Amino acid sequence: MRYKTDRARAAEFERELTESILPFWMTHAVDELHGGLHGAVANDLRVLPDTPRSAVLCARVLWTFSAAASRFGGEAYRPMAERMLGVLSETFWDPEHEGLYWSVDRHGVPVQDRKHHYAQAFGIYGLSEYHRMSGDLRSLKLAQRLFALLEEHAFDPEYGGYTEGSTRDWRPLDDPRLSERDVNAPKSMNTMLHLLEAYTNLSRVWQDGRLRARLVGLIRAFLTHIVDDASGHLKLFFEPDWTSVVDMYSFGHDIEASWLLCEAAAVCRDRALLVETERAAIALASGVLRDGLDVDGSLFGEATPDGVVDRSKEWWPQAEAIVGFTHAYRLSDDERFVDAASRCWDVVRTRFVDRTNGDWFKRLAPDGTPDPESRKTGPWEGPYHHSRACLEMMERLAGSGED
Repeated sequence: MRYKTDRARAAEFERELTESILPFWMTHAVDELHGGLHGAVANDLRVLPDTPRSAVLCARVLWTFSAAASRFGGEAYRPMAERMLGVLSETFWDPEHEGLYWSVDRHGVPVQDRKHHYAQAFGIYGLSEYHRMSGDLRSLKLAQRLFALLEEHAFDPEYGGYTEGSTRDWRPLDDPRLSERDVNAPKSMNTMLHLLEAYTNLSRVWQDGRLRARLVGLIRAFLTHIVDDASGHLKLFFEPDWTSVVDMYSFGHDIEASWLLCEAAAVCRDRALLVETERAAIALASGVLRDGLDVDGSLFGEATPDGVVDRSKEWWPQAEAIVGFTHAYRLSDDERFVDAASRCWDVVRTRFVDRTNGDWFKRLAPDGTPDPESRKTGPWEGPYHHSRACLEMMERLAGSGED
C-alpha cells in the first residue's frame, strides 16, 4: 500500500488500537457496580444509566478483546474478554428457551426478550473468537448451540437465506425490524451479512459439514440475490423469495461486504468461489468509490439511484472503507483504491479520533465536528468495527513497504 511506508502506517493503527480504543473501553464502558457494560456513555463520559444493555454490544466487545488478546497476548485484554463471556452466557442467555435476549436493564432483567437472529449471529462471532483465543470449550459449545437454534428457527429451506427474528420462544416475529429506520421485511442484507461473518468465524474453529454448506449457501445468496450487478451495490430488504422491496444503497455495508465475502470464501477453501467473491469485491468497492464518497474522502450513509439521501458521517463505514479499499487494491492494483483508503484514514485520524477522552466519535455533524447528540458507547456504538479495522490493517500492512 502506498502510505508513507506500510510498516509506519501499520504502527499507527497499532497505537490507535492499544493507546486509545482498547483503554477507553476498559476504563469507561464497564459498569463496576452492576456488572457488564453501561448501557451508554456520552461523548463527555457521562453515563446514561437508563439505556438498556445490548446483547449485540456485549458480543462485539467479547469479539474485540478476544481478538486483541490473540494478537497481543492475554495478560492485558483477556480479563475483559472473560468478563464479557460471563455476561453474555449468563445475563443475556435465556435459561428456558435458549438463545440471547435482545436487551436487559442494569439489573439483568430482560427489556426486550425477542431473539433477533442478528444478535444470535454476533453471539456466535464473539463466542467463536473467544474459543479461538483461549481453547475454552464452553464458549465453543454455546456458539454451536446458537448455530443449531438458527438452523432450526431462522433458515429458509425453500428459498435459502435466513429470516430476521423470533419471539422469545422462537415463533416468527410480526415486526422484526432492528430499528425504526429499517423496513419491515422478512429478510435483510444486514442480518445475512452478519450471519456470514459469524459462520465464517465459527468455521475457523469447528470443521462441520452442515456449517460449511450453510456458509457456502450464504455466499451464494449474496452473489445471486443481494449483490446487484447493475448498480454495483447491495440490495437491502427482501421478500422470502428474494424480491427486493426497497431501492436503497448503504455504502458502509457495500464496502464491508466486499472483503467479508472473500474472507468467507477463503475459509471454505473453494478456489472457484473465491474468484467469484473477488470479482464481486472489486465491483462493490468500485460502486462505493464512484457513488459514496464526499470530497474529503469520507463515506456518506445511504443513497437511492437518484443520489445520496443520507449525508451523515458515522464511524463504522469509515473503518470498513479503510479495510475494504485496501483489500480491493490488493486484488486489482488499482491505485484509486489505495488513495481512497489513505484519504479515509486521514479523515478518521483528524476528525473521528477523540484525542481528549479516547476512542472515536461515532457520528459527525454536517460541519465536521462531533455530533452532540451521538454517544461514545451504546447499543450500537461498539468497538468492533474500528478495532477490527486496526487489527486488519496491522496484518495487511505488516512486512510490506520499506522502512
